[in-house]
Amino acid sequence: MATKSKTTALTVQAPGKANAGVEVFSFGDPEPVLDRSSIWTYFEMWQNGKWYEPPLPMASLAKSFNMSATHRTAIGLKTNMLLSQHVPTRWLSSTAFERWALDFLQMGNGYMEAVPNMASGIATARPSPALHTRVGVEPGSYFFVDYRRLHGKEHEFANGTIFHLLQPDVAQEIYGLPEWIAALQSMILNEDATLFRRKYYRNGAHLGFVMSITDTIPEPETVEALKNAFKEAKGPGNFRNLLLYMPGGGKDGVKITPIADITAKDEFTNIKNITRDDMLAAHRTPPQLVGIIPQNNGGFGDVGKARDTFYLTEIIPIIRRMLGINAFFGVKMLTFADYITADGYRITENGEVIPPGVR
Repeated sequence: MATKSKTTALTVQAPGKANAGVEVFSFGDPEPVLDRSSIWTYFEMWQNGKWYEPPLPMASLAKSFNMSATHRTAIGLKTNMLLSQHVPTRWLSSTAFERWALDFLQMGNGYMEAVPNMASGIATARPSPALHTRVGVEPGSYFFVDYRRLHGKEHEFANGTIFHLLQPDVAQEIYGLPEWIAALQSMILNEDATLFRRKYYRNGAHLGFVMSITDTIPEPETVEALKNAFKEAKGPGNFRNLLLYMPGGGKDGVKITPIADITAKDEFTNIKNITRDDMLAAHRTPPQLVGIIPQNNGGFGDVGKARDTFYLTEIIPIIRRMLGINAFFGVKMLTFADYITADGYRITENGEVIPPGVR
């Protein structure tokens, strides 16, 4: 949740000075931008008479997909593991299934439409993007609200043709919320740290110290040469060294006072590592499966066993939720192949673990 701070300023008049003063600033405790009254809008979602508005902006959730490499990779890992076991059927292709699975994992909602044939059966199934799909006020009704594609109008799906797969939320039962939402603040902090670092290097004007010269420099040309030398250190070819030669100068005639050494003392690495760990914890993803390089000599262990455990504990529950589409439409639209572990065990789509050699 975004926060704001209270700031107070105290101006102290310097003795004997008419206009000079010293300003002392005090920063108060952070206060939430969303106060208690506005939080209640989350529990009671607004509806316009036709459909309910989601508890979180779907456009913002969609943008967060590319906010962090760790987050996108974790979502992509689950999607790829589901896709690798998916068996296409006459109703549901692998392309349609992949889009549906991606929507569910990223947005917390997956909508699958059954397109009828001329015999009142199901011709094919196609996903409806969660970004533009809304749950109707009337039970079983759904709307597609991409006004740019529909020229300012909404499309209402036929009742009973949409299967809504949602990630349950404790505050409401209309829409789902993605499991990783608890790590959203860490994702934003991770992105902010990266953007700040990029802007720092692209700027090129790194004020890291104050150079003060108390010895008298008789030649004005020397002062101008120093100014030009500092100006030329900006942009391409920056981080140059500077030589200052002052014959006869005193011991403390030139002083360098550091202000900030961001290249050595900032918390960029710590921020990136901590926020990365938060995202991995939110996705419950083994680091070796998403390309994380171990920082210790022992590594992360056997990648095969980690993949097998991850499939059984994370992918199987997702598969079992998805299989509800078969009961909803009355046909075996969705099916998955058995997963073979590194030890030769088979894991069925229902989570049954079968030893090697047993059928």
